[in-house]
Amino acid sequence: MRTRLTLACLVLLLIAQAAHPLAQRRSPVGDWTHHGGDAGSTKYAPLDQITPANVGSLRIAWRRPAIDPDITAAHPKLVVPRNFRATALKADGMLFASNAIGLAEAIEPESGRTVWTQEVPPGEVEGPGASRTLAYWRGDGGARVFAVRGGYLYALEARSGKPIATFGAGSRVDLVAGLGTASTFRWSAPSPLVVRDVVIIGGQGWTDEGTQEHIPPGDVRAFDARTGALRWTFHVVPRQGEPGIETWERDSWKETGSAKAWNFISADEELGYIYVPLSSAANEWYGGERPGANLYSDSLVCLDAATGERKWHFQMVHHDLWDYDNPTAPILADITVDGRRIKAVVQVTKQAFTFVFDRVTGEPVWPIEERPVPKSIVPGEWTSPTQPFPTRPAPFDRQGLTDDDLIDFTPELKAEAREIVKEWTIGPMFTPPTIEGADGRKGTMYLPGWVGGANWGGAAFDPETGVLYVPSVTFPWLGALVPGKGRFAYQQTRQRLDRVPGPGPRGLPITKPPYGRITAIDLNTGEHVWMVPNGDGPRDHPALKDLNLPPLGHMGRAAPLVTKTLLFVTEGSETGLSIPPGGGGRWLGAYDKKTGRRLARIPLPAGATGAPMTYLHAGRQYIVVAVAGEDHDPELVALATPR
Repeated sequence: MRTRLTLACLVLLLIAQAAHPLAQRRSPVGDWTHHGGDAGSTKYAPLDQITPANVGSLRIAWRRPAIDPDITAAHPKLVVPRNFRATALKADGMLFASNAIGLAEAIEPESGRTVWTQEVPPGEVEGPGASRTLAYWRGDGGARVFAVRGGYLYALEARSGKPIATFGAGSRVDLVAGLGTASTFRWSAPSPLVVRDVVIIGGQGWTDEGTQEHIPPGDVRAFDARTGALRWTFHVVPRQGEPGIETWERDSWKETGSAKAWNFISADEELGYIYVPLSSAANEWYGGERPGANLYSDSLVCLDAATGERKWHFQMVHHDLWDYDNPTAPILADITVDGRRIKAVVQVTKQAFTFVFDRVTGEPVWPIEERPVPKSIVPGEWTSPTQPFPTRPAPFDRQGLTDDDLIDFTPELKAEAREIVKEWTIGPMFTPPTIEGADGRKGTMYLPGWVGGANWGGAAFDPETGVLYVPSVTFPWLGALVPGKGRFAYQQTRQRLDRVPGPGPRGLPITKPPYGRITAIDLNTGEHVWMVPNGDGPRDHPALKDLNLPPLGHMGRAAPLVTKTLLFVTEGSETGLSIPPGGGGRWLGAYDKKTGRRLARIPLPAGATGAPMTYLHAGRQYIVVAVAGEDHDPELVALATPR
């Protein structure tokens, strides 16, 4: 008997040792170790303390300004940016977040008090604004927090906030170095991602010109998590001898830049693969100097995290003319399709598509068709004859603009919308931008616009049900070109929709609602489950208030969070980039996951500027979200049910 017990114990010990690396990579229940909750960006937490029965009682448990008062007191002339996009992390009993000027802070989870703040580099108090999050790594020499601020990558001791003296040069890595013509590094969006022992960085180098004229490619790089040494570089615009260079005709790869990863990179830590969502090449609206499909712009690229070797890729937009970046973190989802278990990766897009691939092989889970699209009439432009259309799931928002899409609450509003549209070229999705004044029109009004469809708030995935939840907006954009200077023959006009009324009648949107929506998609079948408006929208507008309309949805940069019991979705804030007047709302919605029925609206001090997260601490579940408004200073707000 003793021999059998000993053998059994030995087997259990070997199993535990074999599983140990994986266990190290999984977040303990109650923690939130990445912007999307986990390395696969699911935005899911298996917490159930906040339920449909008590969610209406959520109240503010603590709140803290976006910059610790000690910093603002020491620098009274400091201007605090309003667009506070931070999402906190929770690990090992502590919260970590980027403050409004991009410095890392550690926060006590129960009270919201400051534990430590990253030291202000000499002469560098003015920051580029908050990074959307930080990175946390449990290394063999102790836990570290990685932060990108300005042109540098920092490694800090998680418990004290002290810089790691042996990391990089002077406790930081210069991210401008090695970027060719770049003189600065622009970073205000995603976090660094740590996979095993490398820190992976997207981002973009910029020149002193402040334009895209000579902007370098936004290459993806990996640095050693212990030393800061460069481990590998992936060229987002291929170089001589690299695959894909043939898609940059007339040697345009030599002169074209951008195609950066400005959003979150996801990882399968078991495979050791990362999934990189890349953006459009420069210039975003005119591509006459970059003929060809332009790999790897607008592509989802799978790389080996240890070496940077490309495993597979798929390009969502060929030769982008609409700024249709891949704007969201790819989501890793294990799904069952026709009885077959698939390790999938899901990319939702500004075009309102949901692309689903086998994340090991890159094979589409459902067929993707190349369909003909309109050709550009701009002199010198090159247009891809086709674009990829997933056959399943169906689009989650409006695509293209026709008379049937125009606002029609009353005959008068419909007639006014028709008169406005006469001044613009409209058509199906992928109708190219046109020159201002051509054919007597102001340019092209295209839908979705470059705000989306989906945007950086992303989607959330429930691993227990296989359902994906996607917030999106119906927001057209103006694609009007004017003669440019230098290498770019044409450039976009300054006519924008985010800070002027319109373009619809009486300042209303030009289209029918919903203007912001939430769509639930079963990834096991590819079918939509339900769709509901996100927020009230403009139903109290003078032209609409007497019509007794249902919720119309907000044009805001919404972000979801899904738990074992509920779906939460923000409404965005008017301070967000490219939000039209009246966009966003000061509420956090709680929804029934099965039906989409809104169960509660939790008031916030201002619109949410960051994505929400949740954690468990001392037996209590909290939800934390960054908020700010034109009339409200940015802050982090924690919600919880009463004790």
